[in-house]
Amino acid sequence: MIHPRPPLPPFSHDEALTKVRLAEDAWNTRDPRKVAQAYSPDTRWRNRSEFFTGRAEVEAFLTRKWAEENGYRLIKELWAHDGHRIAVRFCYEYHDRDGQWFRAHGNENWAFDALGYMEERHASINDVAIEEGARLFHWPVGTPRPERHPGLSDLGL
Repeated sequence: MIHPRPPLPPFSHDEALTKVRLAEDAWNTRDPRKVAQAYSPDTRWRNRSEFFTGRAEVEAFLTRKWAEENGYRLIKELWAHDGHRIAVRFCYEYHDRDGQWFRAHGNENWAFDALGYMEERHASINDVAIEEGARLFHWPVGTPRPERHPGLSDLGL
């Protein structure tokens, strides 16, 4: 049985903010299985130039992603919402195996089913190489962003 995953659509402004923060916190765990559970069993994704369907493919993608993106830290920000849809912008920082740091800038469009699971995710992302000293996201890897850590707008991103 699939249990509801609140907040449920249609989203108020505060509920959309909550949904975005829950997604950010989950992704910051870097736990592919945990993150995949937020998506409907038949979820449809576009991530950059990759397309896939279903939780198992989401989990496999996230496993590959986080094997390559070391030191991953993510901040999401609500852009807009209406009914069962939410748009976010985000940035995350990571380094590759050679130690080169990047800041990825992106936008996501989400659509949710009636039980609060994401059934569609469309992500457009660009990576920019940065010097380690230019990093702005500083909290322990694998943990949620601390409440007092600035968001994207506060950081001028």
